[in-house]
Amino acid sequence: MAQRTTEQQVDDEFVVDTEDCEERERAHRERGTVRPITVVGNPVLHRECRDVAEFGDDLARLVDDMFASQRAAEGVGLAANQIGVDLKVFVYDCMDDEGVRHVGAVCNPVLEELPPGRRTLDDSNEGCLSVPTAYAPLARPDYAVVRGQDAEGRPIRVQGTGYFARCLQHETDHLYGRLYIERLSKRDRKDVLRQMAEGTPRYETVPND
Repeated sequence: MAQRTTEQQVDDEFVVDTEDCEERERAHRERGTVRPITVVGNPVLHRECRDVAEFGDDLARLVDDMFASQRAAEGVGLAANQIGVDLKVFVYDCMDDEGVRHVGAVCNPVLEELPPGRRTLDDSNEGCLSVPTAYAPLARPDYAVVRGQDAEGRPIRVQGTGYFARCLQHETDHLYGRLYIERLSKRDRKDVLRQMAEGTPRYETVPND
């Protein structure tokens, strides 16, 4: 997802992703290699990705590359298919609306259904590294819970509020083949694609043939 401007622990069922953020993100990024970003129209973005079944060195290298690519593109979240990899994994380095930083990786994410009392919608602007230079308001719940596995295969649950909740929903959508623009009206989608056509990405992208 585009910006608006040590081992993890589990506490009360939710992963603790707010500790040692700078050190953990930097370690991933320094080991990783920056890869170009796929953009809307690339087939890998428009189909459900494969489940992660093997948790080993190859996955660890992918996660490192994703953190490096996310930082290079100045994003707050990145799904594997955004660098052309057909696997259900995303990384994030995102502030919530209280200014708390969250850093982590989720494999095989599934959004938990919210009880009616937690479905307060936030219609803030949303952007996407795969739809560069474009933004549009999109209503999403301002609280989200994602369950899945960490990069070593251990079960985790991640919760987020505000902007971070939007990030969790946005990245999970990616891995099921859905870009945020597909949730927009036809008119708003057309406007977003116009913005993209008129803009110049600040990071390397993969041209669509």
